[in-house]
Amino acid sequence: MTADRPQRPASADVPRFGHVVDRRPHGGGIHGRASSYIVQDEEDGRHYTFDYTHIVTEGFRTLHTGERVRFHIAPADTWRAEFVIRLNQPSPEAFYE
Repeated sequence: MTADRPQRPASADVPRFGHVVDRRPHGGGIHGRASSYIVQDEEDGRHYTFDYTHIVTEGFRTLHTGERVRFHIAPADTWRAEFVIRLNQPSPEAFYE
């Protein structure tokens, strides 16, 4: 972290915006293919983690690296994102690549 960035995370009740910068399969979920994700906050550059249970969507709860999302910071775990909403919807074909 650089000296010009704030040392404390933003408030949990304020929506944040960022991009998914990493997706890590961890073998969870009903079929053993669930992933954990890392989102980078656009404003302060901090990284937050979340898993598929925190993605708010209908259908598949999955995201791709590079997708832009809106999220909240978990009040108890300031390193965790929750209520993650995809802002740019991919075409259905993207899920079959």
